[in-house]
Amino acid sequence: MRFLILGLLGLAVSVLLALAVKEDNGYILIGYGQWTVEGSLAFFLIMNLLLFGLLYLTLRILSRLGATPRKFHDWRQVRGAKRARKSLIHGLVELSEGDWKRAERDLVRLADKSETPLLNYLAAARSAQQQNAHDRRDHYLQLAHESMPEADVAVGLTQAELQLDHAQLEQALATLKHLREIAPRHTHVLKLLKELYQRLGDWRELGLLLPELKKRKVVEPEELQALELRVYQNQITEAAQDENLTQLQTVWNRIPSAIRLREEMVTTYANHLMNRGEHNQVERVLRDAIERNWSEDLVELYGRVPADDRARQLSMAEAWLKNQPRSPVLLLTLGQLCLANKLWGKARTYLETSIAIEPSSAAYRTLGTLLEKMGEKEKAFDCFKAGLELGSEHPASVHLPASLTLPGAASEQEDGEPETPPKLEVVNRQ
Repeated sequence: MRFLILGLLGLAVSVLLALAVKEDNGYILIGYGQWTVEGSLAFFLIMNLLLFGLLYLTLRILSRLGATPRKFHDWRQVRGAKRARKSLIHGLVELSEGDWKRAERDLVRLADKSETPLLNYLAAARSAQQQNAHDRRDHYLQLAHESMPEADVAVGLTQAELQLDHAQLEQALATLKHLREIAPRHTHVLKLLKELYQRLGDWRELGLLLPELKKRKVVEPEELQALELRVYQNQITEAAQDENLTQLQTVWNRIPSAIRLREEMVTTYANHLMNRGEHNQVERVLRDAIERNWSEDLVELYGRVPADDRARQLSMAEAWLKNQPRSPVLLLTLGQLCLANKLWGKARTYLETSIAIEPSSAAYRTLGTLLEKMGEKEKAFDCFKAGLELGSEHPASVHLPASLTLPGAASEQEDGEPETPPKLEVVNRQ
C-alpha cells in the first residue's frame, strides 16, 4: 500500500511537471570564455537528475565492493558460530549419553569458534576425565582458564570435582585451598573442602571448618550435628593415641560444651579413659553427665566402672533411684554395684526387680552368676537359659571381680542383710 501511494504521488507530480513544461519549457544560457551553451530549462534539469542518479549508483556500487571483504568475514564468523553451537550441543548430548570419545572430539573441534569456549573446554575436560586422560583433562582446563580468565572459580571448581572423583586428594586440596583464598565465602568450595577433609581423615582441619559451614548453612542442621559429633569423636580418638593423658584432656576441654554433653561424646571419652585405667575420672565424667541429662546407656556404663570408692558409686546410683524408680537398667546397675560391694542379698533384690519390670539378657546372666556361686544351681541354670532365649539387642558384659567369693544359700550375710535372699520366680520364655 505504501509503494502504491508513493507511485501515485510520483505519477501526479510527473503529470504536473509535464503540463508545466508544455506551457513553457524555459530557457537557459551558460557562457564561459568563448564558449556558450544554450537550451531549454527542462532539458537541463532532466540531465542533472540523470547525472545525479548515475553518480549515486556509482558510489553505492563502489561502497558495496569495498565492504565485501568485511561482509564475507562476518558471514564466515556467523556460519562458524552456528557450526560451533551445533557441535557444542552434539558434544553435550554425547557426554550425557556416556560417549566420552565422540563428546570430546565434538566439544574441542570448533571450540575456538564457539561463542562460549569456556563451556566447551570444561565439558571436554569431563569427557577426558572419564577416559582417564588426565593430561588432556588438565590441558582443557588450562584452555578454559585462558578463554575466560575471570571465570577462575568456575574452572577451579570443575578441576577440584574431577580430582576428587579420581581420588587425587592432594591435588584437590591444593586446588580448593587456592579457591578459598579467592572466594572464601563460596558455599560449594566449602562443601567440597568438607568432603575432602572427611576422605583424608583430617579431623582437625574439618573442626576448624565447622564454624564456617554452620555460618554459611552449607549443610542441613541434622547433617551438621552428625558431622560435629563425628569430628570431635575422631579428635578424641586421635588424642587418645598420645601417651600423655594431658593431650586427651586438652582436646576434651576444647570441645564446645553443647557437644561435650552429648551421650555419644561422653561414651567415647569415657571409653578412652577406661582404656588408660583412669577409673576415678571416668566415674566423675559419667556421674556429671547422668545428673545433667539422664541416659540409661551411661547408667549401664557407670555400673561397670571399677572406681576406687565402690560404696560411693552405689550411694550415687541409689540417689538416682528416687527419680527413676522403675528403670530396669538402673536396677541392673545397682545389682552390679551391690555385687562389687559384696551385698549379695541386696544385689539379688535389685536384679529380681529389674527382671520383673523388663527382663533382659544381662540381668538374667548377672543373677544366674550370683545364684550359681550361692549354690542354687538349678535356679542359676534357669536364669542362664532364660537370658539366652531372650537375646537382648544390647547385652551388657558383666565382669565380676576375681576376688569375689559368694557364700552359699545358708551362709552368713552382711549386717542388715536378710539371712535368706528373696526367692526368684524364673519365667522361662519360649
